Amino acid sequence: MRKIVLTLALLFATTLMADGIHWAKDYESGIEQAKKEHKPVMFIISSHACKYCLLLDRTTFQNPKVIKAVNRDFIAIRSWTDQRDYIPIFLAQNTPGLPGIWFLKPDETPIYQPILGYMKTPSFLGALATVKTTFDKSKKRVKK
Repeated sequence: MRKIVLTLALLFATTLMADGIHWAKDYESGIEQAKKEHKPVMFIISSHACKYCLLLDRTTFQNPKVIKAVNRDFIAIRSWTDQRDYIPIFLAQNTPGLPGIWFLKPDETPIYQPILGYMKTPSFLGALATVKTTFDKSKKRVKK
């Protein structure tokens, strides 16, 4: 019986971890989802030829704490420059390097300037917490 419970627990944990970050299908649908759910957007501009974009994917974006925080508190959208995915002109013109990590309000206005380049997990978790706090405070001001 213990083996069955342990096996089921491991299977459940593996399934959760394999899920990863829930990326929106595309920019437009991600923005619509952010409006419906009243969440900030984490918008990543990447390229498959970018060493640091791929490093971010293989490390930081695989961390269970990052996955949990992003899926719980943000709508995640990614556009690949080498696949000609849609990138709003304002964001494209103001992203001088890759990866470019933007945090947006549901109305598409930036919360901060973009984060450029690779970030290790602890720094990225700190950035997520800062953005969430700022976004939550701005929502409270709007309600008043």
